[in-house]
Amino acid sequence: MLKFRLIIGFQVLTIGALLLSACGATPAQLTPSVTINPDEIRTQAVGTFAADLTLTAFAAPTNTPAATLTPLATFTGAPTTGGVALNTAPAATASCYGLSFVSDVTIPDNTPVTPGQAFTKTWKVKNAGSCAWDAGFKFAFTGGEQMGGATFTLPSAVAAGAVYDISVPLTAPSKTGTLRGNWRMQTASGQFFGDEVYVQVVVGGGTAATNTGAAATNTGAAATSTTAPPTATSTP
Repeated sequence: MLKFRLIIGFQVLTIGALLLSACGATPAQLTPSVTINPDEIRTQAVGTFAADLTLTAFAAPTNTPAATLTPLATFTGAPTTGGVALNTAPAATASCYGLSFVSDVTIPDNTPVTPGQAFTKTWKVKNAGSCAWDAGFKFAFTGGEQMGGATFTLPSAVAAGAVYDISVPLTAPSKTGTLRGNWRMQTASGQFFGDEVYVQVVVGGGTAATNTGAAATNTGAAATSTTAPPTATSTP
């Protein structure tokens, strides 16, 4: 900027000299006398520089603050154990299958039997669930003394709410004492459900049971009384 102003000044002086010469001025008059003061040049340069800074400041764009970002909701990952994510899905609903014990049809608790005696235990149970028991469901031994009993498989479906007799042929073991075996119903896939029922006998502890070992018939219906009513007799 300062250089530009100096150039303009010299051009003005040159034009003035030409005009004077055209008017008949003497050579001495045509020679310009220029006195340069260094302090004035510095002052003028500083002023020019300050003016340039002011113009630059006005020309600079206004610093507009960036828009405030709203943080997103924090996502909580599934809990982990040993680096493996735990399953947090809702627990499965309860099975619709159920079984409740009704009564002992044969071999009530603590029935005396002899070692090696064969007998058949029959339980009356009820389908206490909301779903039918399918054919292929199993009544299986779960613990205690098995007494040679084998898993019983349902030959046909049992409707919800129906009463059913389940019979398992057993053999008293050779050891003596009070022995108990536990049994429970399970689905065809092996899922146990309902009440766990049992057979409990006293081996060698008294009179042998009169059950001959013949399996009771699983009719699926409640047992009916076979006792005949007393016969009336006349007195002569």
